[in-house]
Formats: sequence, C-alpha cells, structure tokens
Amino acid sequence: MSETESVDTPEYEVVVVGGGPAGLTTALYTTRLGHDTAVVDRGGGRAAMMLDTHNVIGVTEDVSGNEFLQTAREQVADYGAEFHRDLITAVERRDDGRFQLTGNEGEFVAEQLVLATGFSDERPDPPLPRTGRGLHYCLHCDAYMFVDESVYVMGHGESAAHVAMIMLNFTDEVDLLLRGKEPEWSDETDEQLRAHPVDIVEEEISGMTKGDDGWLESFEFEDGTVREYRGGFPMYGSDYNNDLADQLGCDINDDGTVEVDDHGRTSVDGVVAVGDLVPGHNQIPVAMGQGAKAGIGIHYDLREFPKSLDDIRESGPVGQEDIPAISPSLREAAKAFSLGDD
Repeated sequence: MSETESVDTPEYEVVVVGGGPAGLTTALYTTRLGHDTAVVDRGGGRAAMMLDTHNVIGVTEDVSGNEFLQTAREQVADYGAEFHRDLITAVERRDDGRFQLTGNEGEFVAEQLVLATGFSDERPDPPLPRTGRGLHYCLHCDAYMFVDESVYVMGHGESAAHVAMIMLNFTDEVDLLLRGKEPEWSDETDEQLRAHPVDIVEEEISGMTKGDDGWLESFEFEDGTVREYRGGFPMYGSDYNNDLADQLGCDINDDGTVEVDDHGRTSVDGVVAVGDLVPGHNQIPVAMGQGAKAGIGIHYDLREFPKSLDDIRESGPVGQEDIPAISPSLREAAKAFSLGDD
C-alpha cells in the first residue's frame, strides 16, 4: 500500500501542496502550533536543482538543494506532520466548506489549503551547460560568483537587457546573447543599454565546450567566433504553476502570480499561497519568511482558544474536558520530541 492509500480519505486541518522552502516552513509552523498538517509534494522544484545553497544564514555553501530540503522534511516530520508524494491535479470546495484535493495517487481533505507550487523557469534551446555549472536562474543568489568573471545574459526582452546592465556591478565582461532574435525591449531601454559597456551578440549559438569539472568554458557562434564564459543567466520568463489557484477562483495577477495579502491569504477564504507562486523576490529566505507568516496567520484562523465572548455567552465557559485543543497524534509527537531533547 502506498503512503497515500487509505480506506478513508485522509483529513487534515492544513494541507500544503508543494514541498519547497515556503511550503515546508508553513507546515513547520502549522504543525508546531498544533494543527494536523500534511505536505503533498510531487518532488523536484527549483530548490532541489541547486548544487549549492546561497544566501541562507546558518546554511553553508556546500549544502545542496536536495540536502537542504531533506533536512527540512525531517525536521517537519519530527514535529508530527505527514508527507505524501503525489501530484495534485484537481481541487474543489466541498459542501461542508472544506477542500477536496485529488492527486495521481490519492485524495485528501483540508480545512485550510496552502498553495506552494512555485513556477518553472522557461528554458532556452540547447546547447546549454548543466544548471549550476554555467546556467543560473537566480541573479541575487549567483551574481557574487561572477565577480571579475566573463558572464553572459541570454534573451531579447526587457528583463535580459536590465540584467545585463545589473551584472556590470560585478564584472566588466558582460555579453548579451540574442541568439538570432530581434530585440523586444523599448527604445528607452535600448538607449540606456547601449550607453553601458555590454557587448550585444546577435548570432545564434552553434556549440559549447565544458571543462573536465563540468563547468562551461565557452560558446561557439554561427559566425565562427568563440567566446569564453564562466557562466550566465537565461532570461526567458517564468511559467507559474497556478492551475489549482485558478480552479478555486483565486485572483491571479497579469504575470501569473497569485494575489495575496501580508499573510499569504488569497481572495478565496481558506486558501493561502506562498513562495515563488506569489509576487516578490524569488529567494529561499523570502519564501521561508512568507511561510512563517502564513503559518501564523492560519493558526489565528484555526485555533480554538480563546473563545469569543459571544461563544461563551451562547455555549457557556470552556470546560476542562475541552482542552488542550490539539489532536492526540500531535500531542504524542510533541511529547516524543521533548523526550528526545533531554
């Protein structure tokens, strides 16, 4: 029997769809704050692609994305959250107000739903180096490694032009590779770009060489020229995984991100979105902060106590038998965790 198979559909207070830094941090908070939580993760994702972890205080550069995520999953599981490997393909609100999630392997029911499904970077056509060995998608993570190195920016739109100029803060060797495409940036951007020492290369790439360590060494172009690079950034946009948000009727911005408030709440009651799926910087610490705030916000929405005066006046005071408001499984996990710390 797989981990998602059950005689009855598993029910949780919180289901987090997506097991990246944002989703895992949300699950960490909701679990530690006493709410039965499950993480449903298809595997992979942008964080899992990282060969090294950058800009996460307390985590050294030699930690890979997979190692970082595995440690996080173990932490969250130790607190009592459950994990399911599945791809959620459909979601709907039930008559009782909860959410029914359908995946390739099973179904789940949630009082609160967290969407942490992120986005996929649009990859340019080959030939290209391996991600992390000369192909980089995160400017704020990886610009540091190109100080005084030759770097390319690949693309023909506004973002490519601006990233090429930004890279001049780190190195004096910046090429903008059009790969045979006509520029699509504005006249103002064109004037600005050509006032900076960025070499615009129009020809398509015809070949690539790599070193014995797997790092990119150079590109060959159709006109026969060869240019050496330490690495660079393709700028072709993002494909946001917003299908579930769309199915539920959440407000979606023009760029594909999901509109949220300061604690990740979407326009649909009970649905929260965090991480790369929402507007903001696509950074692990940012995603973790969003997950923390979302988890706290969900706790405010779900916690039993304190009861309001209206509830007390209608139903009477809280009885000793009503507390604590935490499930037996999470109580046991918390006690086992405390014993393990001694």
